[in-house]
Amino acid sequence: MTETSEIWTGEASQYDRSRPSPPPTLLDVLTQLIHKPRPALVVDLGSGTGLSTAIWSDRAQRVVGIEPNADMRTQAIRKATANPSSTHLEYRDGVANRTALPDACADIVTCAQSFHWMEPTSTLAEIARILRPGGVFAAYDYDWPPAFNWELEQVYQEVDERFDTLMQERDLGETLPRWSKSSHLERMRASNHFRFTREFYLHHVEQGNAARFIDMVLTNAYSHQFKLKTITEEEIGFERLREAALQHIGVEPIPWYIGYKVRIGIK
Repeated sequence: MTETSEIWTGEASQYDRSRPSPPPTLLDVLTQLIHKPRPALVVDLGSGTGLSTAIWSDRAQRVVGIEPNADMRTQAIRKATANPSSTHLEYRDGVANRTALPDACADIVTCAQSFHWMEPTSTLAEIARILRPGGVFAAYDYDWPPAFNWELEQVYQEVDERFDTLMQERDLGETLPRWSKSSHLERMRASNHFRFTREFYLHHVEQGNAARFIDMVLTNAYSHQFKLKTITEEEIGFERLREAALQHIGVEPIPWYIGYKVRIGIK
């Protein structure tokens, strides 16, 4: 994960302003599952700019975000420092399979849109080590793109297909090791670290305009390849996507309907 995290260097500000925050309902579900409305410790692995970490600041006694990328972590710390209520929220340099946290210390461990970047066998073993008995692990991801305009999504699909084709033709995918999101639950079950596992769905609504949509697209694999010049904007018709975003969303925010897939494991 350390090497993979470098793709986010220089992306923290754009990531933070464009990516969605988790639905508040998720916190209600996870705290109910552990029968503890105010957890003693929540650990967020691959915490990024803190979008999935800071939401716990009013719901847990202590919150720790683990993030290997310095730019992302700095952005998270900057936001926490500006918030007087975040005194029990901290961010640490580290990776998911080596957190340096004590055994059985956490009530809840989360991976928000990040578990697919983590080597699963060692990461799940580390999660099981730091979770207390009865604690819950939640790996959750949102659908992309959000549901808000089919015409824009159709253009995005065409641009994305061209991008994927070039990634395959140029053998670029192997430079970014990742594990399929569709197999998260299967791997959790096969690990034998959890006595109960299941998957469920939540939904969330946020507001976004054309600029946010383009920023969010660029925080996927696109920006990394553009910076390396292994794929160019011209080759995939990215300007067409910008024009479509302005045409179909515009400068004023509209509702974005975001679906979340949540996989949980109870230790």
